[in-house]
Amino acid sequence: MRPPYLGRILLRWCDQCHTPVLAKTCASCGSATREVPLTPPGDARPAFPADITLVNSIFCEHFGAPLVPAGHLVLLNKVPDTDRMEEIVIGGGIAGSIRYIPKERRWEPIPRPEACALFRPEKRFVVVDDTAVPFIRDQGMIVLRPGLDFIDDAVRKGDEVFILAKKRECIGVGRAKAGAEEARALQKGQVVRNRRNVASTIVPGKATWEDAVRSNAGIIAQYEGEAVRFVKDVAAAYLLQPTISYSGGKDSLATLLVVRKALGNVPLLFADTGLEFPETYANVAEVEQKYQAEVIRTATSEKFWTTLARQGPPAVNARWCCSVCKLLPVTETIRTTWGECLSFIGQRRYESLSRAGSDRVWRNPTVKVQLSAAPIQDWTALHVWLYLFMEHAPYNRLYEHRLDRIGCFMCPSSDMALIHMIETDFAGLWEGWKEHLEAWRRTQDLPADWIESGAWRIREDVHGNDNHHH
Repeated sequence: MRPPYLGRILLRWCDQCHTPVLAKTCASCGSATREVPLTPPGDARPAFPADITLVNSIFCEHFGAPLVPAGHLVLLNKVPDTDRMEEIVIGGGIAGSIRYIPKERRWEPIPRPEACALFRPEKRFVVVDDTAVPFIRDQGMIVLRPGLDFIDDAVRKGDEVFILAKKRECIGVGRAKAGAEEARALQKGQVVRNRRNVASTIVPGKATWEDAVRSNAGIIAQYEGEAVRFVKDVAAAYLLQPTISYSGGKDSLATLLVVRKALGNVPLLFADTGLEFPETYANVAEVEQKYQAEVIRTATSEKFWTTLARQGPPAVNARWCCSVCKLLPVTETIRTTWGECLSFIGQRRYESLSRAGSDRVWRNPTVKVQLSAAPIQDWTALHVWLYLFMEHAPYNRLYEHRLDRIGCFMCPSSDMALIHMIETDFAGLWEGWKEHLEAWRRTQDLPADWIESGAWRIREDVHGNDNHHH
């Protein structure tokens, strides 16, 4: 899959403060920062303790040791893959990735040699003869049986393995072409296919997110200032009631902070789909109280359930849910409350291709009574998080639960990694949804694994073609 370029990759690192920095100079110590070679689109976000626990458990299970040392700042960068793949940024370099395999309901680690700056693999590694080292390390050659000195018992065919020299220095990583027993029995042939990656440098060192906020103080103030000016200009140009579209997510929270600084107290418009996580409702209440904000909620209707009974579940290529649960109720609420309004929305170009090409001020053809404007259009996820940390803003606790985007709990656009996590950790919500899916599966005589495989997320018509009905 070709990675999409949605904007310039702005992530850099300060090796003195051990923090990610979005400018060429660290505001905390004044040192020059260096680029981090992220895979596009490059919208890296902070890893919370639950994310780090997941990464460490995957590395422990596979390599016998945790990857991330205590006290280090970690970023995760979602990269294009068939389901979900996250690049692990630590110490200013890429230590590897974790990839989800839905059919097996498990994560696999895809390490890079740089990971050995942080940890030592205790299993699933091979040691090669000194004579083979320059060919493997410098030319990326395959590990062949004659050059193999040792192979760990845990190595199975297809496993990710570290390639070490006799002094335990890491000279490469790759996939095993043979398991331990089979490799030992070989006279010649391939043992590990070496994988070449863009090289990066990892400089280990402890830091906190407060340190990262200090390192980015100048650039965050600059971005905030630009966004505040934008809000003032738009509000002055269009004499409509200003509002903030609030979803319970980080981007709408950052937008709320910016708009408050520009215009003071402005009503929040919350599209209550009736399909939100309990944590989202809690966040709306917390924000309402902390900022003494007026929250205008759309009326939750039964329309989602009646449409579901008639059309079947919403799908990635048939997302009727957005217009039924959000756009139409929002239109109705705006019409009856103000007639028309100006809404500041937390849209960012780094989220998707369609958003990268979007105007900064626009009207949604479905919601003609709403003029939308995007103050944080050019912010990355890290700008948003550093701003929220700086402002001590009450963000949604779901982010600490390994969710990277907040929306309806059963959104068909979610990847299977997220769906399986919700199924396990939010069993009460998921069970109810599964009953609706099962009822539809039976009436339509769909295959037994239709729910389990995630096929309910893709709409197919009777000819087996994707039905692009929106």
